[in-house]
Amino acid sequence: MRNLVFLVVFFFLSWSLHFRLTNCENVTYDGKALIINGQRKILFSGSIHYPRSAPDMWKSLIEKAKMGGLDVVDTYVFWNLHEPSPGIYDFEGRNDLVKFIKLVEKAGLYVHLRIGPYICAEWNFGGFPAWLKFVPGISFRTDNEPFKLAMAKFTKKIVQMMKDERLFQSQGGPIILSQIENEYETEDKKFGEAGFAYMNWAAKMAVQTDTGVPWVMCKQDDAPDPMINTCNGFYCDYFSPNKPYKPKFWTEAWTAWFNTFGGPNHKRPVEDLAFGVARFIQTGGSLVNYYMYHGGTNFGRTAGGPFITTSYDYDAPIDEYGLIRQPKFGHLKRLHDAVKLCEKALLTGEPHNYTLATYQKAKVYTSSSGDCAAFLSNYHWNNTARVTFNGRHYTLPPWSISILPDCKNVIYNTAQVQVQTNQLSFLPTRDESFSWETYSENISSIEDDSSMSYDGLLEQLNITKDTSDYLWYTTSVNVDPNESYLRGGKFPTLTATSKGHAMHVFINGKLAGSSFGTHDNSKFTFTGRINLQAGVNKVSLLSIAGGLPNNGPHYEEREMGVLGPVAIHGLDKGKMDLSRQKWSYKVGLKGENMNLGSPSSVQAVDWVKDLSKQENAEPLTWYKAYFDAPEGDEPLALDMGSMQKGQVWINGQNVGRYWTIIANGNCTDCSYSGTYRPWKCQFDCGHPTQQWYHVPRSWLMPTKNLIVVFEEVGGNPSRISLVKRSVTSICTEASQYLPVIKNVHMHQNYAELNEQNVLKINLHCAAGQFISAIKFASFGTPTGACGSHEQGTCHSPKSDSVLQKLCVGRRRCLATIPTSIFGEDPCPNLRKKLSAEVVCQPVAT
Repeated sequence: MRNLVFLVVFFFLSWSLHFRLTNCENVTYDGKALIINGQRKILFSGSIHYPRSAPDMWKSLIEKAKMGGLDVVDTYVFWNLHEPSPGIYDFEGRNDLVKFIKLVEKAGLYVHLRIGPYICAEWNFGGFPAWLKFVPGISFRTDNEPFKLAMAKFTKKIVQMMKDERLFQSQGGPIILSQIENEYETEDKKFGEAGFAYMNWAAKMAVQTDTGVPWVMCKQDDAPDPMINTCNGFYCDYFSPNKPYKPKFWTEAWTAWFNTFGGPNHKRPVEDLAFGVARFIQTGGSLVNYYMYHGGTNFGRTAGGPFITTSYDYDAPIDEYGLIRQPKFGHLKRLHDAVKLCEKALLTGEPHNYTLATYQKAKVYTSSSGDCAAFLSNYHWNNTARVTFNGRHYTLPPWSISILPDCKNVIYNTAQVQVQTNQLSFLPTRDESFSWETYSENISSIEDDSSMSYDGLLEQLNITKDTSDYLWYTTSVNVDPNESYLRGGKFPTLTATSKGHAMHVFINGKLAGSSFGTHDNSKFTFTGRINLQAGVNKVSLLSIAGGLPNNGPHYEEREMGVLGPVAIHGLDKGKMDLSRQKWSYKVGLKGENMNLGSPSSVQAVDWVKDLSKQENAEPLTWYKAYFDAPEGDEPLALDMGSMQKGQVWINGQNVGRYWTIIANGNCTDCSYSGTYRPWKCQFDCGHPTQQWYHVPRSWLMPTKNLIVVFEEVGGNPSRISLVKRSVTSICTEASQYLPVIKNVHMHQNYAELNEQNVLKINLHCAAGQFISAIKFASFGTPTGACGSHEQGTCHSPKSDSVLQKLCVGRRRCLATIPTSIFGEDPCPNLRKKLSAEVVCQPVAT
């Protein structure tokens, strides 16, 4: 019997291997599209970076990507995570690249593996390990032998790992594309001939790895064959590949923009994003990758910079916490469905251009087999257009494209959003606050603990090797007892110039002030009065890195830290220059060196019970407490709004850098129409750039979880709280003349259908919830957005009762309703809409 079982298992495994080997798909391309197993495909892709979420989130994120209509998951490979020291590799936990790719494969999706290994990505050092900077004779991203040797070694290691796991499509796996280098064109022009030589070397090196799938170079117009050059940007309809036999790919369709501490939060209206994608598709594009589809979190010290926020949410269709962001997710899914109905005409037909009016165009694809698809565009920022196409009349909202998969029926318009909006909020999880204990850094002993002394000021990264954000610069100042200010005059002034990124100034162990650079200009000068006593005084400057630079030519050569001049002004003898005198240097903090964030090391010091519930102004203080995991499965975050600046650990895992600096920007109105740039649609001015910090549930145990906070300046730890992120209400908006059909085959006379007085509403709560109340309802001319709706000058008094009857008590409220249900028309001859907001509540158990 045992032998029989063995034979059956052996036969099954042999058959499975044979099936995979004989069903390997060939991946090529032509001027239309990527060709997989002989078939051209229009592909929608989304960037999901595996280390920016916890491994237990990966499966759900990938499934949601598939649900959103994606065909491909795109990810960078993060060299500095995988090779933290030369020849020492890490592919465990969040770094388990193979596991991530296999989950994508299991979901039935393809992978675009962007090896780089330079990635930018607002990631620390652009993805390069810090040790690379200290390789003798190295120069990044140019025709430099030490750099090319290290880059080729890592690239080939990743390719071999994928081959060993049979993950390339040529082996039957999911990887259909790989990328070498990243956005290099602006750099190679600055490097001149050496840049051009390096670019060609990188392309040749990649092709010689023989993956069996095409390689791409993004933003590289002179990429040599067989490389596919691709576009990154907010819009890419203008882009053309450098050879007619290469397809038109958009490797980064930016869903918004990254955030920096002290700046506003960026959002991009989905109407504009969809408009950009439709523009790209109608001009022959066949692959669109959303950067990001799920942005995630820059855990630990992985954020680049300086001052990239710990959140990398990017206003993506799936938010930082793994929740679907509506309406962005749903509106893009409808776009993908509409384009796929046009796929045959787009990939086999020929394009024809027609001018309908000054700002209105038609792009029509027709094939010899009779397939026809049309894109009707209105490029005017403000005006709705009424156009005639093929003898039919169509209404085009401003800055929009209507898609007609049969050249007759509109099934989608980029500006007409027909999916609900989710209102996401942070809610409390527990009534009691944390019970804190404290430990303070001993600033007075810093010079005694210093590892080196030097005459003059040294560059920070050369000393820390990026093992810590912190570097102490300490020197002594001798003050004559006869100084005038000691008898009642003004205190002298210290000026200290730094190349970045932040600095706290301590005089005789007391905080005298702080200064910071910005993301755009990391250099700054501290200027402040200091209380020097007669005799010997200790001047200690704590220089702080806010993430290493991640882009630009020779960025490895950028300096940081206190490089001077440092001087004291206002003494009787004039300026005292401290720049060239002896300074002692100490890397990191005592608490860091003792690894106080770890449960195994937290008892290394004597903690003191913190009985105060008030503002604690003591700088450089560590806090620890224990808590039980909250019930439920909602994503969790720490509300750090009562603190100032520092880092947080949960059970030894570094949540990331926090900083509650107030956002400064131009947070005025946000219109979807008109060209999007990061200075449009800014939010949260006057509030902290980031107040909430993601804590993955997989980091928690049922009880006795350790939280450790290191606060640089001071704050009120009693107000730190653990919160859950939930959908608290959902909204819908339906206009009288929006399309209401599901696909092109249902109605052949949609041009007439969309003039009927019907409204389609589709509201659905999450699993385990139901619609418990109507928060707002108005049929007429309501104004505002989800969470801030108001009745307009025209309003039907029956609005609330209609929605109550249709929706309350249900998990999903899906209905196509005639406008007559609201009774007498409250404003004849005006175009009306229904706006509604409902409350979702958990089902009682």
